[in-house]
Amino acid sequence: MKIFKDKQVLKNEISGLKNLCFVPTMGGLHNGHKSLIKKAGRFGRKILVTIFVNPKQFNSKKDFLSYPKEIKKDLIFLKKLKINYLYLPTFKDIYSFKTKHKIYEDKIGKTLCGKFRKSHFKGVLNVINRFLEIIKPRYIFLGKKDFQQLYLIQKHIKKKKIKTQVIQCKTIREKSGIACSSRNLNLNESEKRIASKVYHLIKNEKFTIKKTKKIKFDTKQIKRKIMSYGVKKIDYLEYLNTSNLKKVKNFKSKFNIFIAYYLKNIRLIDNI
Repeated sequence: MKIFKDKQVLKNEISGLKNLCFVPTMGGLHNGHKSLIKKAGRFGRKILVTIFVNPKQFNSKKDFLSYPKEIKKDLIFLKKLKINYLYLPTFKDIYSFKTKHKIYEDKIGKTLCGKFRKSHFKGVLNVINRFLEIIKPRYIFLGKKDFQQLYLIQKHIKKKKIKTQVIQCKTIREKSGIACSSRNLNLNESEKRIASKVYHLIKNEKFTIKKTKKIKFDTKQIKRKIMSYGVKKIDYLEYLNTSNLKKVKNFKSKFNIFIAYYLKNIRLIDNI
């Protein structure tokens, strides 16, 4: 595993590589990241991972500072997976150049998480756009847990005609059902049990809808039940068509139930 901290040195190393597979991360690596890297290994011979906690996508300094940073553990994690390249950029290395493409943020970016985290997706798209211009990968691997983020990145790439293919990867879950997330490192055992209850409740709601073939979704009642578990706050709870993130009109559509909620000051998202 070769480690780079300078974009120009990295570009010199990977210039001309075909089928380069790119897995962007913010560290705090877990089995979800492992799944992305394993899938990347089936697409190309060379895998490049980035670790960069991007301050531009955080809405508060407190949230940025509390985000798990486990670089020593992450290095051991990646060495075991035998990736080829690791890029650990500084803020200056990423943001000190003018990009070729301007950011395209689809209107969906103003809904769900975008409604509650005003500049979040602009920050995500900014850093991903910059990574794509530096790395020029053939493939980028993104998890479905951050479904809205994945959707917006795909829209940006298509709109700007960037020659990188998005590979969607399934959500990896812990035994309890909780979606693997770096933020889980900040949860205690009691909070993990609450998150597990939330997952199973929503999973059962979706199962009922599919079984009865009727969209019967009492949002207020479900929110009350979730809050009774010990959840501090719910930003949103919606069922949406997974092809366009619009409200479901009939049960034949492929849909997921999307949620964002807080356990103390830890914000968790999922779609089931």
